Amino acid sequence: MIKRLTRHGNSFALVIDRGILDLLEIDADTPLSLTTDGKCLVIAPVRDAKHRDAFRAALTNVNKRYGRTLKRLAD
Repeated sequence: MIKRLTRHGNSFALVIDRGILDLLEIDADTPLSLTTDGKCLVIAPVRDAKHRDAFRAALTNVNKRYGRTLKRLAD
């Protein structure tokens, strides 16, 4: 997807389509982290500790249940 910046006062804005916002579970109140390596701009939602802990617990559960199978598939 190619986007263009739009003028917003003395700045520029990037309009993000609704489908992408829904996919990433982002709304107007979601804090976003902007980082760059000098060539690329990365915009990511900042997730709270509760969300991070739930993800890690789910990942641990998957590794516990399917770890050997996933390792065999990777080899």
